[in-house]
Amino acid sequence: MKRKIRKKKKKGTITANVAGTKFEIVRLVIDEMGFMKTPDEDETSNLIWCDSAVQQEKIAELQNYQRINHFPGMGEICRKDFLARNMTKMIKSRPLDYTFVPRTWIFPAEYTQFQNYMKELKKKRKQKTFIVKPANGAMGHGISLIRNGDKLPSQDHLIVQEYIEKPFLMEGYKFDLRIYILITSCDPLKIFLYHDGLVRMGTEKYIPPNESNLTQLYMHLTNYSVNKHNERFERDETENKGSKRSIKWFTEFLQANQHDVAKFWSDISELVVKTLIVAEPHVLHAYRMCRPGQPPGSESVCFEVLGFDILLDRKLKPWLLEINRAPSFGTDQKIDYDVKRGVLLNALKLLNIRTSDKRRNLAKQKAEAQRRLYGQNSIKRLLPGSSDWEQQRHQLERRKEELKERLAQVRKQILKEEHENRHMGNYRRIYPPEDKTLLEKYENLLAVAFQTFLSGRAALFQRELNNPLKRMKEEDILDLLEQCEIDDEKLMGKTAKPRGPKPLSSMPESTEMMKRQKYCSSESSYDSSSSSSESDGSGKEEYENKRGEKQVTYDLKQSSHYKLIQQSSSIRRSVSCPRSISSQSPSSADNRPFSAQQMIASRPTSGSRSHSLNRASSYMRHLPHGSDASSANSQMSESLRQLRTKEQEDHLTSQTLFVLKDMKIRFPGKSDAESLLLIEDIIDNWKYHKTKVASYWLIKLDSAKQRKVLDIVKTSVRTILPRIWKVPDVEEVNLYRIFNRVFNRLLWSHGQGLWNCFCDSGSSWESIFSKSPEVVTPLQLQCCQRLVELCKQCLLVVYKYTTDTRGSLSGVGTDWGNSRYLLPGSTQFIMRTPSYSLKYSSPGMTRSNVLFTSRYGHL
Repeated sequence: MKRKIRKKKKKGTITANVAGTKFEIVRLVIDEMGFMKTPDEDETSNLIWCDSAVQQEKIAELQNYQRINHFPGMGEICRKDFLARNMTKMIKSRPLDYTFVPRTWIFPAEYTQFQNYMKELKKKRKQKTFIVKPANGAMGHGISLIRNGDKLPSQDHLIVQEYIEKPFLMEGYKFDLRIYILITSCDPLKIFLYHDGLVRMGTEKYIPPNESNLTQLYMHLTNYSVNKHNERFERDETENKGSKRSIKWFTEFLQANQHDVAKFWSDISELVVKTLIVAEPHVLHAYRMCRPGQPPGSESVCFEVLGFDILLDRKLKPWLLEINRAPSFGTDQKIDYDVKRGVLLNALKLLNIRTSDKRRNLAKQKAEAQRRLYGQNSIKRLLPGSSDWEQQRHQLERRKEELKERLAQVRKQILKEEHENRHMGNYRRIYPPEDKTLLEKYENLLAVAFQTFLSGRAALFQRELNNPLKRMKEEDILDLLEQCEIDDEKLMGKTAKPRGPKPLSSMPESTEMMKRQKYCSSESSYDSSSSSSESDGSGKEEYENKRGEKQVTYDLKQSSHYKLIQQSSSIRRSVSCPRSISSQSPSSADNRPFSAQQMIASRPTSGSRSHSLNRASSYMRHLPHGSDASSANSQMSESLRQLRTKEQEDHLTSQTLFVLKDMKIRFPGKSDAESLLLIEDIIDNWKYHKTKVASYWLIKLDSAKQRKVLDIVKTSVRTILPRIWKVPDVEEVNLYRIFNRVFNRLLWSHGQGLWNCFCDSGSSWESIFSKSPEVVTPLQLQCCQRLVELCKQCLLVVYKYTTDTRGSLSGVGTDWGNSRYLLPGSTQFIMRTPSYSLKYSSPGMTRSNVLFTSRYGHL
């Protein structure tokens, strides 16, 4: 028999059409990336590069696997007259945020306004210099300087700007910066700044403008296309000489001269983001017109490399001159080649163009066609006259489909961000920023921009910006999917089958590991044991995360890890709003019955958000070994000798409960009665405050800041317990170890544990005792209930203070990022009892900040 010879299958190649570019550096980078250049007429390439803007029809015809290097609508900021018009509108709405654009007039529409401004200057006996540019000019053509506007033609299409007369000089020369910006997506907006660029210097020493030097353009203009014709232009290849240098060298120059380089990059980033926020409504609207039917968050077929021209004044404040949507990639000098090669190479790596994109796109189109043909996964329409039961069921089905779509988008976005973080090179992501305060500021500007430029059409985009699902992470969406399944089972009349809790690194009491280990009575420290719980559960979390990435469509009915054990049929969680729950009276947490059968299953969370609930406590881990162990044990037994009898322990627990009930949190600057009225007012108007409190606690605050809010209560409890129980170390008190578990549970799932206490459904903190062999007495449970009530009141007071002082729900000031602060300023939250006065100064909130006063003196 003849041996069958198998032909090796050729690996797929990424194709690129570069017929639309004249720059050789683009072709060299394409070769370096391993892309294969296609014939000029080929329109099916993975990558299409054009120097000039492309028609919207061409973008509409692209397949989902293709990429083209221009966005539709970007001309709204790249033409000088359009940029001036849009900036003027935005300045009227937010004048304090857009101070980086020189005052500008657009001729002929604003000719009269300019002449009136000149008359005002003459009355004040002031004289200013203005720079005149063609409305759609480029490369420095047609630019001139004037000091008298009488001779300007009234009908020509011109841009007139105030001239910045005091620029930052380098070696006596005026210069500007060419900053390269990469936009990979407009839906959602993603902006990257390249941390290098070009410093383009004038070729004559700068002298402030006067009547004699207005025509000396080599002094006043920094355009390379103008200055390269001057005989004094220096083409020096060294880094610190020549008329063209790198921004990398410039930042070193600033640092050597004691200037703040970090502030320089921060100001540049803010200028770029605010400018592109002005363009976003136009670009997004045009892009969706070209690509109708694509869901938000889908892969963008467009990307763009922009060149921002920025001038620095003598105070290093950046001023926006213009934006180039087709920046020159000419390489006349070595510095051009080095900088522009890095810009292009890193940009193509960030795009993550893969050989499998085309195959996957065809398979997706085929699957979509079959789905439409056979009606798979489609939700049946609700017939007129349907019953309430059918309407609720229909609403649940739609909600589940929405959540599953969002879950797939989130997982895809996670993979994309991981790739970007690995292949960012010299780029830095400046939008969306990691700073939550800055992100909120930009989103507010974005909402203003949509309202300003799209007018009535802004409602749809505003709803998308305000969609609570947009901010949710993968585990939060899984939580809501689980709740949808629970509500669906209730509607169908099914009884919940008893299932054990899911393994979670943040809830080790339900893991298999803890079932094999002997339970230790001491609990892990709330402050210092998170590392152990993270290391114990990292393997399972990694498995769950990988499993979640592969399985995009998630079926809750096939997994026992996402089921809930629930006895009461009255408990119901709203599925119309994420994390929103029916209101209850402030004392409902106290009246909630405790049962070992009331357990709620949890869902896997990321290791960065896990909190320490590990029963292998830090107290036991820190016990001395060897010869010191016996002495340490004897000391511990001596300290616990007074707690041998149950009667004594119950008596001390009742005293603790008495003190906890008398403790109150006081609003800064108000009395105890006024503080109580504030809390009652929030509870009475819970329907209004509910979404705002949820947004503040679950979204605005990260885990560290949520922990600091609860630390107000925890530090108080930690201070009073040793005096009540008469022990030197609070860790010896079993009740405190129980409190620690409650605090950890309240912080579970990024604060979801505490939020569930404001509602009648979801996971109860009491479920942490259901699997524990330790018996919790009714008195201890009442103490825990009072502790939870104090935490709820504490959150409401901090929320109220933030809204009153900041005018927004973020409550994040410049000091918030510092871990020493709870709230900006020197706000003091005071928890009072008849016998104890516990005073906290919010900055720091360490034990040294706690002043304990009682009838026995100071501690």
